[in-house]
Amino acid sequence: MARFRLAAVALLLTALFAPAAEPVRPAPASKPVDLVICLDCSGSMGGLIDSARIKLWDVVNELAKVKPTPTLRVGLYSYGGQGPDYPVDKGYTRKEIDLTMDLDAVYEKLNALKITGHIEYATGVSKRAIDEQKWSDDPAALKLIFVCGNEEANQDPNVKYADLGEAAKGKGVIVNSIYCGPDADAVAPGWKDLAAAAGGKYANIDMNKAKTQLIATPFDKQLGELSGKLNTTYVTYGKDGGKLAENQAAQDKNAAGAGGGVAASRAASKGGALYRNDTWDLVDRMKNDPKFDIKTVKDDELCDEMKKMTPDERLAYLKKKEEERAKIQKEIAELSAKRAKHIEEEQKKAPKSEDEKALDEALKATIRTQAKDKGFEVPEKK
Repeated sequence: MARFRLAAVALLLTALFAPAAEPVRPAPASKPVDLVICLDCSGSMGGLIDSARIKLWDVVNELAKVKPTPTLRVGLYSYGGQGPDYPVDKGYTRKEIDLTMDLDAVYEKLNALKITGHIEYATGVSKRAIDEQKWSDDPAALKLIFVCGNEEANQDPNVKYADLGEAAKGKGVIVNSIYCGPDADAVAPGWKDLAAAAGGKYANIDMNKAKTQLIATPFDKQLGELSGKLNTTYVTYGKDGGKLAENQAAQDKNAAGAGGGVAASRAASKGGALYRNDTWDLVDRMKNDPKFDIKTVKDDELCDEMKKMTPDERLAYLKKKEEERAKIQKEIAELSAKRAKHIEEEQKKAPKSEDEKALDEALKATIRTQAKDKGFEVPEKK
């Protein structure tokens, strides 16, 4: 009996003084990133527009590395144009697209930009974006504007640096400036002043550098093929589903036409978590909306193939497509990692000066810093 009591006391002491079990920690919730890009499309800026088309997907892929994985929305403005699309009362600016998760729609607008005009109101287009956009009201959101150009940054007679700074502060938006030319240029200090007034960072780039930096790799062809294969896992719904699926394929074609591995970069984005099409694809909708029930979708909103199925058959079909997509995405991720390593090794062979930075390098460097400041975990750049 005494032995039993001693054993019981020992068990009690062990329970009292043993280290507590490690609590189960939930995965960190996604945080919003709202990103608006303002591009000067006046007569001398063809290189900037081309850089944006070529490097958009590299910027998306950089954002995909931060943790927790953000919910990304991108908006686009052009400025410095002429004609009815760039009215005087809007400061010769045009809103191309509101903040959206539909990255295909953003890329479509980028590919449609034309070079025209000569009056560039950098502060005006930035303030218009601040005032017009429905920015996230999440206090954890990272809200960024990048305004890019190569003339004086203070041309707008109605929006001074202080006005822009006040508007940015009021919405919790950071405005970064990218001057498309050498840092020693006489107008470069104005771009620094713009960024400083709006809580942002300044960078200067060689806007024509993107084309010379395109590096083909042995993995590009297969990644392009996997991108097309991925499209077969999308299941459209809603009145615009078919049209948006067609646009997905059209933007694949635009990326392929750009050459130099742009389609491979797009494939990496499509294989990642930031490429979401909840509004027209049932697989993404089912994955990202825990309250979604396929049985609530009306027959007239379904694609023809799903209309023939019972509710249970529809669910099984979507799960199968989800499995197929996950498998393809895994292949894309593995090949993309090999591609990134190949590009890194090639870039080391040709070091460049500070003024030779391309648009994506300036965007990515600033995003890394500002994401870290906002509490995101950002992997160290190799």
